[in-house]
Amino acid sequence: MAEAFKFELVSPERLLVSEEVQQVVIPGAEGEMTVLANHAPVMTTIKPGVVTVKTAAGQDERYVVFGGFADILPEGCTLLAAAIGSTYSAAK
Repeated sequence: MAEAFKFELVSPERLLVSEEVQQVVIPGAEGEMTVLANHAPVMTTIKPGVVTVKTAAGQDERYVVFGGFADILPEGCTLLAAAIGSTYSAAK
């Protein structure tokens, strides 16, 4: 099992997600990027798309975002979304 790290998904209205996860796939402005624990520090803009999160329990969760920024550090990832649409999860 992959090492877990802290992930937060924030909109202007509220904190939607704050949990330990294994992996996050972000729709970056220059293409999708996968974030794992101990990722090199980077800040990037995100384009409208789907953020896919693999929870510490191994379940996939997806969130529709409409732009924003991602702040990635070795100990975690914070995604500041301009707006967040519907969410859904997919059990494997």
